[in-house]
Amino acid sequence: MSRSTIGLFVGLLLGFVAVFGGFLEFLAVIIFAAVGLLIGRFLDGDLDLSQLTGSRTKRN
Repeated sequence: MSRSTIGLFVGLLLGFVAVFGGFLEFLAVIIFAAVGLLIGRFLDGDLDLSQLTGSRTKRN
């Protein structure tokens, strides 16, 4: 499945939550989606904590 297809499904899910739920449900879905993304990136080995903390290394 391509990333644009996944993005489409996530957008549809968030749209349904916004329409049929309330603001707190919308925020809960966003938070759980972010946690799921972090867990997925960790399991794939793509999680780089320096990207999350904003620390940068200087190269000479």
